[in-house]
Amino acid sequence: MEIKYIKKYKPKYNIRFTDGKNYPLIRITVKDSYPKILIARLSWDKTSVYFGPFPNATAMKLVLKTIRRIFPYQSVRNHAKRICLYYHLGLCPCPPVFDSVEFTKEYRKTIKQIIDFLNGKTKKIIKGLTKERIIASKNEEFEKANAIQNKITAIELITSPSYKNTLDADINPNFSEDLRSAEISDLKEILKTNGVQVKKLERIECFDVSNISGTNSTGSLVVFTNGEKDSQWYRRFRVRLNKGPDDFAMVQEIFTRRFQHLEWPFPDLIIVDGGKGQVSAVLKATKQFNNLPDSKAGLTIPVIGLAKRKEIIITQEFKEIILPRDSDALKLMMRIRDEAHRFAITYHRKLRSKNFLN
Repeated sequence: MEIKYIKKYKPKYNIRFTDGKNYPLIRITVKDSYPKILIARLSWDKTSVYFGPFPNATAMKLVLKTIRRIFPYQSVRNHAKRICLYYHLGLCPCPPVFDSVEFTKEYRKTIKQIIDFLNGKTKKIIKGLTKERIIASKNEEFEKANAIQNKITAIELITSPSYKNTLDADINPNFSEDLRSAEISDLKEILKTNGVQVKKLERIECFDVSNISGTNSTGSLVVFTNGEKDSQWYRRFRVRLNKGPDDFAMVQEIFTRRFQHLEWPFPDLIIVDGGKGQVSAVLKATKQFNNLPDSKAGLTIPVIGLAKRKEIIITQEFKEIILPRDSDALKLMMRIRDEAHRFAITYHRKLRSKNFLN
């Protein structure tokens, strides 16, 4: 799930899996005349046997190295037609050796033993390594004992069962869409029950401000479309207010500047990070906007706030709505509010660092 979402959302600071790579797999080419054991990133070959994927590539390679000392195998797809160094080390049965039919049978038997090993039939090997560890400990060879224990741990890790990814799409192709739909439906029903009239919730906008003692004050606007982030409509504002730290006035300024852009789509619901004061500031800005000559029909968009800590919803009638923590509607609002806060504070830190360096 982690690697799937990293590739989907491409987070700024997690770049390890934003490329085409996946967690490594062990691939055994069982249908080849002389099967090979390889490391793969995708299970594209239907004739091969795969184990994994494994999040710990180091442990996987350590186990393969340990297995090879017990069961020598070929580790390259196209082996050179000559004896290699690994053959002299007792780790690789090279092609020239396969002149013997009997040896070929023995090699395929070895591959079967490796598959059994990777399928979890490892008690005999682990038992032998445990005895070695005990002997090393009695001889006060603690570094050696620790190395052996690392091998045992790695074997136990890599021989754990392999599971096909049955998350989300395999269980329900519309899993994400259904989850977002349930959240939106729950929020719509709660708002209507409490007197907030909303026809639809396709586009939700959320506002937040960030400042320290009134310096480098910034504001953010984030947009969620059908319950998902819609970053193409994110906007950030550098607050022009010079009255010191006044969150209410800052929210009012940001809201006013946002709705000067009539070319931007209007939302179905406005959320402000804060309580009654922030909601009141937005309503005041709405009233001022509606009094402008070119405001036409004016703004009639419902406004709600989400107070921090207690997570209480404040309607534009200043009615408090307290929802249980497992409420789908509350989860949606908290996710939107947290995203607005993240976006605002990121811009604030950028300005603060720039001013500090200057």
